[in-house]
Amino acid sequence: MKLRLSLLNASALILLFAGGQAMAADLLEAPEVSISPMETVGQGFYLRGDLGYAGWTRGGDPSLRLFDAGTGATNSASFDNDFDQPFSGTLGAGYQFNDMFRADLTGDYFEGDVRGSGQANIPCDGEAAGTSCAGGLNADYKAIGLMANGYVDLATVAGLTPYVGAGLGVTQLRWNDIALRTSCVPGAAGCSGAGPVNQTFDGESSWRLTYALMAGVSYNMTEQLKLDVGYRYSQITDGDMFNGSDIDGMDDGLGRHEIRAGLRLSLW
Repeated sequence: MKLRLSLLNASALILLFAGGQAMAADLLEAPEVSISPMETVGQGFYLRGDLGYAGWTRGGDPSLRLFDAGTGATNSASFDNDFDQPFSGTLGAGYQFNDMFRADLTGDYFEGDVRGSGQANIPCDGEAAGTSCAGGLNADYKAIGLMANGYVDLATVAGLTPYVGAGLGVTQLRWNDIALRTSCVPGAAGCSGAGPVNQTFDGESSWRLTYALMAGVSYNMTEQLKLDVGYRYSQITDGDMFNGSDIDGMDDGLGRHEIRAGLRLSLW
Protein backbone atom coordinates (compact mmCIF):
# COMPACT_ATOMS: atom_id res chain seq x y z
CA MET A 1 0.00 0.00 0.00
CA LYS A 2 2.79 2.44 0.86
CA LEU A 3 4.56 1.60 -2.38
CA ARG A 4 1.41 2.38 -4.37
CA LEU A 5 0.98 5.77 -2.64
CA SER A 6 4.60 6.64 -3.30
CA LEU A 7 4.20 5.87 -7.00
CA LEU A 8 1.06 8.01 -7.16
CA ASN A 9 2.79 10.91 -5.42
CA ALA A 10 5.76 10.67 -7.79
CA SER A 11 3.48 10.60 -10.80
CA ALA A 12 1.63 13.70 -9.54
CA LEU A 13 4.90 15.55 -9.00
CA ILE A 14 6.05 14.68 -12.50
CA LEU A 15 2.77 15.92 -14.00
CA LEU A 16 2.90 19.18 -12.00
CA PHE A 17 6.51 19.73 -13.02
CA ALA A 18 5.72 19.15 -16.72
CA GLY A 19 2.66 21.44 -16.58
CA GLY A 20 4.70 24.19 -14.92
CA GLN A 21 7.36 23.94 -17.60
CA ALA A 22 4.71 24.22 -20.34
CA MET A 23 3.12 27.27 -18.64
CA ALA A 24 6.51 28.96 -18.28
CA ALA A 25 7.25 28.34 -21.95
CA ASP A 26 3.91 29.94 -22.89
CA LEU A 27 4.64 32.99 -20.72
CA LEU A 28 8.15 33.45 -22.11
CA GLU A 29 7.12 33.07 -25.74
CA ALA A 30 7.11 36.56 -27.43
CA PRO A 31 3.79 37.63 -28.98
CA GLU A 32 3.64 38.02 -32.73
CA VAL A 33 3.82 41.65 -33.94
CA SER A 34 2.87 42.53 -37.52
CA ILE A 35 3.99 45.84 -39.02
CA SER A 36 2.08 47.13 -42.03
CA PRO A 37 3.35 49.88 -44.30
CA MET A 38 2.09 53.41 -43.57
CA GLU A 39 -1.06 54.25 -45.45
CA THR A 40 -1.10 57.32 -47.70
CA VAL A 41 -4.85 57.80 -47.87
CA GLY A 42 -5.87 61.23 -49.15
CA GLN A 43 -2.68 62.16 -51.02
CA GLY A 44 -2.67 63.35 -54.61
CA PHE A 45 -3.65 66.05 -57.08
CA TYR A 46 -7.14 67.45 -57.53
CA LEU A 47 -9.05 69.86 -59.74
CA ARG A 48 -11.69 72.28 -58.50
CA GLY A 49 -14.40 74.59 -59.81
CA ASP A 50 -16.55 77.00 -57.80
CA LEU A 51 -19.34 79.53 -58.23
CA GLY A 52 -19.60 82.42 -55.79
CA TYR A 53 -22.22 84.95 -54.75
CA ALA A 54 -20.85 88.19 -53.26
CA GLY A 55 -24.00 90.04 -52.33
CA TRP A 56 -22.23 91.87 -49.51
CA THR A 57 -19.44 93.78 -51.24
CA ARG A 58 -18.01 96.52 -49.05
CA GLY A 59 -15.45 99.19 -49.75
CA GLY A 60 -14.75 100.24 -53.30
CA ASP A 61 -16.14 103.67 -52.49
CA PRO A 62 -14.79 106.04 -55.14
CA SER A 63 -13.20 109.32 -54.15
CA LEU A 64 -12.42 112.22 -56.45
CA ARG A 65 -9.58 114.71 -56.20
CA LEU A 66 -10.75 117.97 -57.73
CA PHE A 67 -8.52 120.82 -58.92
CA ASP A 68 -9.92 124.36 -58.75
CA ALA A 69 -8.56 126.09 -61.86
CA GLY A 70 -9.29 129.54 -60.41
CA THR A 71 -7.47 129.23 -57.08
CA GLY A 72 -5.27 126.19 -57.62
CA ALA A 73 -6.83 124.54 -54.56
CA THR A 74 -7.71 120.87 -54.41
CA ASN A 75 -10.53 119.11 -52.62
CA SER A 76 -11.94 115.64 -52.48
CA ALA A 77 -15.36 114.06 -52.65
CA SER A 78 -16.21 110.60 -51.35
CA PHE A 79 -19.00 108.59 -52.94
CA ASP A 80 -21.46 106.20 -51.38
CA ASN A 81 -22.16 103.45 -53.89
CA ASP A 82 -24.15 100.35 -54.80
CA PHE A 83 -22.76 97.23 -56.48
CA ASP A 84 -24.45 94.95 -59.02
CA GLN A 85 -23.41 91.64 -60.66
CA PRO A 86 -22.32 89.79 -57.50
CA PHE A 87 -21.49 86.42 -59.13
CA SER A 88 -17.99 85.01 -59.61
CA GLY A 89 -16.33 81.89 -60.99
CA THR A 90 -13.18 80.02 -59.93
CA LEU A 91 -11.05 77.27 -61.46
CA GLY A 92 -8.02 75.72 -59.82
CA ALA A 93 -5.71 72.78 -59.22
CA GLY A 94 -4.22 71.57 -55.96
CA TYR A 95 -2.53 68.83 -54.01
CA GLN A 96 -3.74 66.93 -50.92
CA PHE A 97 -0.60 66.35 -48.82
CA ASN A 98 -2.34 64.16 -46.22
CA ASP A 99 -5.69 63.78 -44.51
CA MET A 100 -5.26 67.19 -42.86
CA PHE A 101 -3.38 69.57 -45.17
CA ARG A 102 -3.97 70.63 -48.80
CA ALA A 103 -3.13 73.60 -51.01
CA ASP A 104 -4.21 74.89 -54.42
CA LEU A 105 -3.71 77.61 -57.01
CA THR A 106 -6.90 79.27 -58.26
CA GLY A 107 -7.96 81.78 -60.87
CA ASP A 108 -11.02 83.94 -60.14
CA TYR A 109 -13.13 86.06 -62.47
CA PHE A 110 -15.80 88.55 -61.47
CA GLU A 111 -17.20 91.86 -62.65
CA GLY A 112 -19.51 94.55 -61.34
CA ASP A 113 -21.31 97.84 -61.84
CA VAL A 114 -20.96 100.78 -59.48
CA ARG A 115 -23.34 103.68 -59.00
CA GLY A 116 -22.30 106.36 -56.53
CA SER A 117 -23.07 109.90 -55.41
CA GLY A 118 -21.15 112.48 -53.40
CA GLN A 119 -20.40 116.18 -52.93
CA ALA A 120 -17.24 118.34 -52.83
CA ASN A 121 -16.86 121.62 -50.96
CA ILE A 122 -15.42 123.55 -53.92
CA PRO A 123 -17.31 124.95 -56.91
CA CYS A 124 -17.93 122.96 -60.05
CA ASP A 125 -15.92 124.14 -63.05
CA GLY A 126 -17.16 127.61 -64.10
CA GLU A 127 -19.26 128.25 -60.98
CA ALA A 128 -18.75 131.01 -58.43
CA ALA A 129 -16.95 130.74 -55.10
CA GLY A 130 -19.37 129.99 -52.31
CA THR A 131 -21.05 127.16 -54.17
CA SER A 132 -20.27 123.45 -53.94
CA CYS A 133 -20.30 120.65 -56.48
CA ALA A 134 -22.43 117.49 -56.33
CA GLY A 135 -21.66 114.51 -58.51
CA GLY A 136 -23.07 111.19 -59.63
CA LEU A 137 -20.76 108.44 -60.88
CA ASN A 138 -21.46 105.32 -62.94
CA ALA A 139 -18.76 102.78 -63.72
CA ASP A 140 -18.17 99.10 -64.28
CA TYR A 141 -15.15 96.89 -63.81
CA LYS A 142 -13.78 93.43 -64.57
CA ALA A 143 -11.38 91.55 -62.33
CA ILE A 144 -9.11 88.51 -62.65
CA GLY A 145 -7.55 87.15 -59.45
CA LEU A 146 -4.69 84.68 -59.00
CA MET A 147 -4.46 83.14 -55.53
CA ALA A 148 -2.31 80.61 -53.65
CA ASN A 149 -4.42 78.96 -50.92
CA GLY A 150 -3.79 76.62 -48.00
CA TYR A 151 -6.37 74.62 -46.02
CA VAL A 152 -6.63 72.55 -42.85
CA ASP A 153 -9.23 69.76 -42.98
CA LEU A 154 -10.32 69.33 -39.37
CA ALA A 155 -12.07 65.94 -39.24
CA THR A 156 -14.43 63.72 -41.24
CA VAL A 157 -17.73 62.63 -39.72
CA ALA A 158 -20.39 60.89 -41.82
CA GLY A 159 -18.63 62.03 -44.99
CA LEU A 160 -18.57 65.70 -43.91
CA THR A 161 -15.21 67.46 -43.47
CA PRO A 162 -15.12 71.02 -42.06
CA TYR A 163 -12.09 73.13 -42.97
CA VAL A 164 -10.48 76.55 -42.59
CA GLY A 165 -8.08 78.24 -45.01
CA ALA A 166 -6.27 81.38 -46.11
CA GLY A 167 -5.00 82.71 -49.42
CA LEU A 168 -2.67 85.38 -50.81
CA GLY A 169 -2.38 86.66 -54.36
CA VAL A 170 -3.00 89.50 -56.78
CA THR A 171 -6.04 90.83 -58.64
CA GLN A 172 -6.08 92.78 -61.87
CA LEU A 173 -8.91 95.30 -61.48
CA ARG A 174 -9.80 96.96 -64.78
CA TRP A 175 -12.15 99.95 -64.71
CA ASN A 176 -13.99 100.63 -67.96
CA ASP A 177 -15.34 104.05 -68.98
CA ILE A 178 -16.26 106.23 -66.01
CA ALA A 179 -19.32 108.48 -66.43
CA LEU A 180 -19.39 111.50 -64.09
CA ARG A 181 -22.29 113.96 -63.86
CA THR A 182 -21.66 117.14 -61.83
CA SER A 183 -24.05 119.89 -60.84
CA CYS A 184 -23.78 123.11 -58.86
CA VAL A 185 -25.16 123.32 -55.33
CA PRO A 186 -25.92 126.90 -54.13
CA GLY A 187 -24.47 128.12 -50.88
CA ALA A 188 -23.16 131.58 -49.94
CA ALA A 189 -23.42 132.34 -53.66
CA GLY A 190 -25.94 131.26 -56.26
CA CYS A 191 -25.38 128.89 -59.18
CA SER A 192 -25.17 130.16 -62.75
CA GLY A 193 -28.01 127.94 -63.87
CA ALA A 194 -25.89 126.32 -66.56
CA GLY A 195 -27.18 122.89 -65.64
CA PRO A 196 -25.38 119.58 -64.99
CA VAL A 197 -22.14 118.72 -66.79
CA ASN A 198 -21.54 115.19 -68.10
CA GLN A 199 -17.98 113.87 -68.44
CA THR A 200 -16.54 110.51 -69.49
CA PHE A 201 -13.09 109.24 -68.49
CA ASP A 202 -11.04 106.24 -69.56
CA GLY A 203 -10.71 103.80 -66.70
CA GLU A 204 -7.41 102.60 -65.25
CA SER A 205 -6.19 99.02 -64.87
CA SER A 206 -3.83 97.83 -62.13
CA TRP A 207 -2.63 94.71 -60.32
CA ARG A 208 -3.45 94.80 -56.62
CA LEU A 209 -2.46 92.73 -53.60
CA THR A 210 -5.28 90.48 -52.37
CA TYR A 211 -5.75 88.24 -49.35
CA ALA A 212 -8.57 85.88 -48.42
CA LEU A 213 -9.88 83.90 -45.42
CA MET A 214 -12.09 80.83 -45.90
CA ALA A 215 -14.18 78.38 -43.91
CA GLY A 216 -16.54 75.66 -45.07
CA VAL A 217 -17.38 71.99 -45.27
CA SER A 218 -16.90 69.34 -47.96
CA TYR A 219 -18.99 66.22 -48.53
CA ASN A 220 -17.74 62.95 -50.03
CA MET A 221 -20.13 62.31 -52.91
CA THR A 222 -17.87 59.48 -54.12
CA GLU A 223 -14.31 58.37 -53.32
CA GLN A 224 -12.98 60.94 -55.81
CA LEU A 225 -15.65 63.66 -55.98
CA LYS A 226 -16.36 66.13 -53.18
CA LEU A 227 -19.02 68.81 -52.87
CA ASP A 228 -17.56 71.95 -51.28
CA VAL A 229 -19.71 74.70 -49.70
CA GLY A 230 -18.14 77.59 -47.82
CA TYR A 231 -17.64 81.25 -47.05
CA ARG A 232 -14.78 83.44 -48.25
CA TYR A 233 -13.80 86.97 -47.32
CA SER A 234 -11.35 88.64 -49.70
CA GLN A 235 -9.80 92.11 -49.55
CA ILE A 236 -8.39 93.86 -52.63
CA THR A 237 -6.20 96.89 -51.98
CA ASP A 238 -7.01 100.39 -53.25
CA GLY A 239 -5.94 101.95 -56.56
CA ASP A 240 -6.67 104.41 -59.37
CA MET A 241 -9.99 104.53 -61.23
CA PHE A 242 -9.16 107.24 -63.79
CA ASN A 243 -6.93 110.26 -64.35
CA GLY A 244 -8.17 113.49 -65.95
CA SER A 245 -6.77 116.96 -66.58
CA ASP A 246 -8.62 118.60 -63.67
CA ILE A 247 -9.95 115.60 -61.74
CA ASP A 248 -8.63 112.21 -60.64
CA GLY A 249 -10.59 109.22 -59.36
CA MET A 250 -9.53 106.56 -56.87
CA ASP A 251 -11.23 103.65 -55.11
CA ASP A 252 -10.49 102.42 -51.61
CA GLY A 253 -10.36 98.73 -52.49
CA LEU A 254 -12.95 95.97 -52.47
CA GLY A 255 -13.93 93.78 -49.53
CA ARG A 256 -16.00 90.84 -50.79
CA HIS A 257 -18.09 88.50 -48.61
CA GLU A 258 -18.89 85.41 -50.69
CA ILE A 259 -20.91 82.25 -50.32
CA ARG A 260 -19.30 79.65 -52.59
CA ALA A 261 -20.24 76.18 -53.81
CA GLY A 262 -18.22 73.89 -56.04
CA LEU A 263 -16.74 70.46 -56.78
CA ARG A 264 -13.31 68.94 -56.13
CA LEU A 265 -12.23 66.00 -58.29
CA SER A 266 -9.37 63.88 -56.96
CA LEU A 267 -6.96 62.55 -59.61
CA TRP A 268 -5.10 59.88 -57.57
